[in-house]
Parts: sequence; C-alpha cells; structure tokens
Amino acid sequence: MALSDLNIGEVITVLGTFSFAVSGAFAAMQKRLDAFGVLIIAFATSVGGGTLRDILIGDSPVFWLKNANYSLLILATGLVAMIFWKKIKSLKITLFLFDSLGLGFFTVVGLQKGIAFGLSPGICVALGTVTGCFGGITRDILLNNIPLIFRKEIYATACIIGGLVYLLLRYFGLDEAIVKFTAVSVVFLIRIIAVRFKLTLPRIY
Repeated sequence: MALSDLNIGEVITVLGTFSFAVSGAFAAMQKRLDAFGVLIIAFATSVGGGTLRDILIGDSPVFWLKNANYSLLILATGLVAMIFWKKIKSLKITLFLFDSLGLGFFTVVGLQKGIAFGLSPGICVALGTVTGCFGGITRDILLNNIPLIFRKEIYATACIIGGLVYLLLRYFGLDEAIVKFTAVSVVFLIRIIAVRFKLTLPRIY
C-alpha cells in the first residue's frame, strides 16, 4: 500500500472532522448565531458521534481529548467558514454537501474503531452509523431542528449500506485505501442520489 493503515485512518478522521465542522458552522450561520455559537455547533457536530462511540466501547479518554489537534482543526475551520460565508452562494447546498461528506468519512472511522476492538461485523456497522449520524443529531437538536435521521430522508440507511460495502470489500482482500474511500463514496453518493431524486423511506402510518 502507498499509505499505512494508520495514515489512511488519520486522513479520513481529519477530513471527517473538517467536513462536519463546516456543516455545523453553516447550520449555525443559517440560524444567525453569534461567533461563539457557531464555534460551539461546529465542535458539537464534529465530535458528537465519535464521543458517543468511544463512550459505548469504553475507549477513554475520548478521541478529541487524546489529541488536541482535532479541537484546533475545528476552531480553525469554524473561523474560516465565518470569514468566507458571504462568498458562498447557497448555505443550504454547502451544508448538505459537507454533511454528506462528513457522514461518509465518520462512518468509516466508526467501522475501523469497531474492527480494532475486535467487535462483530454487525456491531461494527452499528458503530459506524452512530459515529456518522450522532454529530448531525446533536447539531440539529441544539439548533431546535428535527434531526435528519428522524425524518423521511435516507440518512442512517446510507451509513448502513456504506458499512456493509466496506466489510464486503475488506472480506475480499482489496487494498485498504480503496476499501475505505469506496465506502465513503457510497455513503456520499447515496445521499446525493436520494435527495436529487427525492427518494425516501416508506412511512408505516
């Protein structure tokens, strides 16, 4: 492999943190929060899923307490987002794209963590889904919105499918970098296609 597993994992975690920080910052700016509020929402969106994941599997202190660079990255991303937000034509589209990217990246991060702890495939997929979704849930609750995962939109389903693709490709022994970025792409594309063609989960009432 061109990159070690550790380096690939670090790159994906950084990209996920950045994506969700932008997502949180833009969601907060849509609500016209002040600068402090924007940074808090960016931070909560970025670390929410990973924090819950680490608590569930007993990995303490949680990841962002072990490495202060993640907090600095979120702070820097939030500040840059506030500086350049006027150059973005549509906050809504930007929020959606970065939220979808973050969803894909953190789904893979959660899967990796579950595998590293020797958990079963089903639990690994569940951890990937928690890691990907809970930051967005935290963001939406803090902003007094109904979280996307509780609406008709295909959100957690994208994480589950991406997680299954990850495990399947890994089972067949593909290059780890290809496996990870394919899984991220699957989650991202499912979100894009679902919204573009208005695909939703069926109601049961």
